[in-house]
Amino acid sequence: MLRLFLPGEYVKSIFHISIQQLKDRGIKGIITDLDNTLVEWDRPSATPKLIEWFKEVKMSGIDVTIVSNNNELRVKSFSDPLNIPFIYRARKPMGKAFNQAVRKMNLNKNEVVVIGDQLLTDILGGNRNGFHTILVVPVAQTDGFMTRFNRQIERRILAALKRKGMLQWEE
Repeated sequence: MLRLFLPGEYVKSIFHISIQQLKDRGIKGIITDLDNTLVEWDRPSATPKLIEWFKEVKMSGIDVTIVSNNNELRVKSFSDPLNIPFIYRARKPMGKAFNQAVRKMNLNKNEVVVIGDQLLTDILGGNRNGFHTILVVPVAQTDGFMTRFNRQIERRILAALKRKGMLQWEE
């Protein structure tokens, strides 16, 4: 059961993910969370550094779809200026939105990675649905109401993973 919460990889931010290594592994698509994965949960638009990252990903031939539990206005206003497809109110960790994103990108699950900052939504959802998962450190130190609750549970899960010797990194 705990293994479902264990990410395939752990990095400090999306900027620490090697696009070339993804390509070398046959990755052709990225499903990424939005809030506290790409930008702070209360930042309305992408930073210049993030815009450059998206350009690099696209130039390398990797598709990106944003899959967020947030509402349409939030996700659309962030994604549309970047011309990035998105799915809102995804109900992660349920699998429907993940599978929908894969279909939209016209890829197979083994060609897609899931990137996110939360064990209970992004990592659990990605793992349960057969994706390679990458956990990133949250961009902001603050969270929305529901996420604050999730973070308390995550701390307990991380402590259990650590006790069992399953973590390969230091927090």
